[in-house]
Amino acid sequence: MATSGTTDFNLSIDEIVEEAYERIGIRSNSGYDIKSARRSLNILFSEWGNRGVHLWKVELKNQALTAGTITYATPSDCSDVLEAYVSSTSGITTSTTDLSLTKIDRSTYAALPNKGQTGQPSQYYVDRQITPTISLYLAPDNITYQFLKYYVIKRIQDAGSYTNTPDVPYRFLPCMVSGLAYYLSMKINPKLTEQLRLYYEDELQRALTEDGQRTSVFISPQAYYGNLL
Repeated sequence: MATSGTTDFNLSIDEIVEEAYERIGIRSNSGYDIKSARRSLNILFSEWGNRGVHLWKVELKNQALTAGTITYATPSDCSDVLEAYVSSTSGITTSTTDLSLTKIDRSTYAALPNKGQTGQPSQYYVDRQITPTISLYLAPDNITYQFLKYYVIKRIQDAGSYTNTPDVPYRFLPCMVSGLAYYLSMKINPKLTEQLRLYYEDELQRALTEDGQRTSVFISPQAYYGNLL
């Protein structure tokens, strides 16, 4: 039996729009309808930002530290910072020394005394503005640790041109199409909205579950020792 021998199936933005319209029983080629669908698709991507961590958008960033400087800007496409640590080098070598930092909330950071005190950083606070910033405590002294390394969650890229492919892995294509059909139905065919919402939520949940990390789990039984009479 012959097979294709390829595993690079994907959809362009206009194909995603066409498939979504077909699911609500409409064929439309008007410029406004396509523009409306692309806008809904970008809103869908924004909504996904509230659905947890998408592993394909997690990226390690490297920031040179300045002695005495507390706060550092993150990239413009950063949504949040997951983890952070300070390092003795910008890369990874046999001589690299890393120190994990503890993430604290705004109230805890606000209560810290003398935020300008220099030393070895041990904590960090993320101020989640439109573009988040990272504040360290203590302020780095740059003696041992001269670099800040942190994992950011990047925003999903906009749909852009109709010939683009979406900034999502292949396993999210089904829920992306069903989500767009659900969004479009609210504007075009509300009778189908609830049905399409159920399809969308089901497919999205499967994709989010598959997007988790697989790690080994070791379970040890609890041992109890009593007095032997």
